[in-house]
Amino acid sequence: ASFTISLHKVDNTTVMIKLRPGVSPSCRIRIKNVSRSDLKIKPGENVTFTFTCSTPEKYFIMEIQKDIDCVSGPCPFGDVHLYPPGLPRLNRTYIWDVKASTKAGLELKFSTPWLRQIEPGETCPDSISYNINSCIDEATVNIGTFCRNGSVSRVKLLGGVVMSLHLPWHSLLTTSGFNIANRASIKRLCIIESTLKGESSITLMSPNYPLGFPEDELMTWQFVIPSNMRASVFFHNYSLSNCERKEERVEYYIPGSPSNPEVFKLSDSQPANIAGSFNVSLQGCDQDAQNPGILRLLFQVVVQPPQVDENVTHLVDLSKEKNMTVTIHVEGWPSQIPLMSEPICLICKDPRTCDRVLTLTSGAVYRISFLCKDLSRLRITAEKGIGCMDIRWCQRKIYSLSVPKAITRLPIRLHRFIWKLLATDLINVEITSPSLKLQQHVPEQRCNTSYSYSIVSATPQTELNVGVFCPGGSIEKIQMRNNITISLKTFGKGFINESIPQDLKMSFVPHIKDECTFTVSPNPKAKVYLQTPNGPYGLPPYVSISWFIVVPSKQTARLGFSKDRMGVACETGRAYVNLKEETLGAEETVRREDELLPQPRNMYHSFWVNISNCKPVDKTQLTLQFWVTFADRQIDLGIILAVVAGAGVLTAIGLTVCCVKKKKKKTQNPMVGVYNANVNTQMPGKKGLFGKGRRNNESHVYAVIDDAVVYGHLLKESNGSVAPEVDVYRPFDGPIGSLPPSPPPFSFRKDIKHSSNTEEEPAPLKDTDQDTYTFAHQKSGQSEDNGDANEKGKGDTSVPLLENKE
Repeated sequence: ASFTISLHKVDNTTVMIKLRPGVSPSCRIRIKNVSRSDLKIKPGENVTFTFTCSTPEKYFIMEIQKDIDCVSGPCPFGDVHLYPPGLPRLNRTYIWDVKASTKAGLELKFSTPWLRQIEPGETCPDSISYNINSCIDEATVNIGTFCRNGSVSRVKLLGGVVMSLHLPWHSLLTTSGFNIANRASIKRLCIIESTLKGESSITLMSPNYPLGFPEDELMTWQFVIPSNMRASVFFHNYSLSNCERKEERVEYYIPGSPSNPEVFKLSDSQPANIAGSFNVSLQGCDQDAQNPGILRLLFQVVVQPPQVDENVTHLVDLSKEKNMTVTIHVEGWPSQIPLMSEPICLICKDPRTCDRVLTLTSGAVYRISFLCKDLSRLRITAEKGIGCMDIRWCQRKIYSLSVPKAITRLPIRLHRFIWKLLATDLINVEITSPSLKLQQHVPEQRCNTSYSYSIVSATPQTELNVGVFCPGGSIEKIQMRNNITISLKTFGKGFINESIPQDLKMSFVPHIKDECTFTVSPNPKAKVYLQTPNGPYGLPPYVSISWFIVVPSKQTARLGFSKDRMGVACETGRAYVNLKEETLGAEETVRREDELLPQPRNMYHSFWVNISNCKPVDKTQLTLQFWVTFADRQIDLGIILAVVAGAGVLTAIGLTVCCVKKKKKKTQNPMVGVYNANVNTQMPGKKGLFGKGRRNNESHVYAVIDDAVVYGHLLKESNGSVAPEVDVYRPFDGPIGSLPPSPPPFSFRKDIKHSSNTEEEPAPLKDTDQDTYTFAHQKSGQSEDNGDANEKGKGDTSVPLLENKE
């Protein structure tokens, strides 16, 4: 098909057809048997041409430029037409270059559906776009790029303008959609008018965005809004230039305001809840010639109807709180920022200061209101810090970890409340739940309450996720080292009702030896599951965790592990599981990582479970879970009969011994103890047993000593503690009390080689006193009674010389 383009000279229009950038010239333009790759038709020319291919839209684009001179003659004001007609169907750009004096203003008025400004690089859904450039003297400023279907109804400019309309080859648009009018000077770079008839949200940008706004320029946005609607302004992206004189600012003109214009910095929270129409102006400054910087702005205007409870305020009293912040935000914040096109929820701390996110700090009283149709979209996140730098000031103080009523009374759902507990290295944290107690969340024992606590112990080097806990369990107390973060998270609307009896409390305590210690007092009818911290990632290297399980006196606990082995391979040191009942003489059960874990067993007294880790090899973690159940203690009839029979046997033996001993004493001469300074019977390592010196009292003088009694077994064969051998387990050999059994120290666990179990020779006994004793037979005629009387008359000897260390 052939095309004929005829241009009148008075129209001052030029048509140019050229190849699309980056396309091979396989299709050409033919004019009178001459092929060419481009074509330019000037005013007054008439050209007929064809294309050598059937799809020229794939290869060529077209520009139609009309020059309008409003300086030397009158301007052709009115509707702008798409001229000339009969153009080939190519991607085309209409350009209207209007030259005008800076003493006059030009107005571009758009027909409905008006325009919507887009960011650079963004495309329009229908591929139809407008671009507006302002020309002042020799400078060109890009006012912006716009799509159809928006709110921008007029653009007023100072001086000339270059207006472009980009149409795709398949567009059937036949009108330009705007007209040009002459106006008086606007005394600023431009005025952009937006008309918003109902609930809506628009985004606008400063000229040249994202490049800099012209130096020391002024521009204005006019917003035409019904008086029964409310508008709010939000600055989403801005930067400031380096000013030598003046100050960059925005000015608001709000009809009815007593302080017009209202001046704000770009960094300020911008006005919200504005009733009806208003103007916003952006003022630049004189920039530093050496380092000018960039002034730019992208902002949003949201228009919505007034809320039903617009004048309802909610009191938030944080005046008595310390180190606390309360943030009210949309659900999903801050990881999910609501789209600017979504219905907006605003939180206002006064009628004109509203935002999507509002943060309140402790020490003040606030009256807030909401501009939001659906308050269920809002959430509260709060954080409170509690610190202790000196145990003397905070050891006896108990802190309540409960959500303040100032938060629970708001009509907004609490999402998370975080307590950050900070202390020095030698101060630890103790968490208690005296009445509700805590339940550890594990697969076999899931939390089904409306809230839970996540507890994390952290140092600059490591982080230990202690676990997730909820109320209604068996854990009365948790002691932890390092800085602790406790995060309360809600899961439903029932939190307010369930949270009334919150009883979680915290105190600072002196240093503990384990990373974490749990005190568990289970319900006798429940089966309790307990798991090592750090979930599926395993205990960190060389970390020791202990549990103290309280067993009632008339019950028996049954303890079992959920798997047969620890499931960890050690690169350095050893991993251990220690079990020990809290009773005198109880044996300690110890298992290493290369041994089977203990089989389920009964525990008749309160007991300790200690799990300590080594440095595992890659891809292995120490994660253990165990369970505890309770049953009433049963007394076996056979045991009762055996006890009775044993008591009878012991009674008979006792009577026999007494008779033999009495008979022997009648046939044997009594003996006396005579002091001798050459025999040492002092117990090694027991200095200072007496308040007086050995030579200053008579506690070492014995009245009668039966030589049938043997004293050697009362002496220890060792003079003190012997250092344990490397890689040999050191059994628990201390007093039974509130401390867990001690795992081998790390220095003993890091040697992989297994050392011999042969005991070393005990160190020789050291003489600690030169007082010695000799023994001789008592002279005939002296009675035992006289000996007793002599002993009583020679001072207080109630402190035994040899103390049996139990």
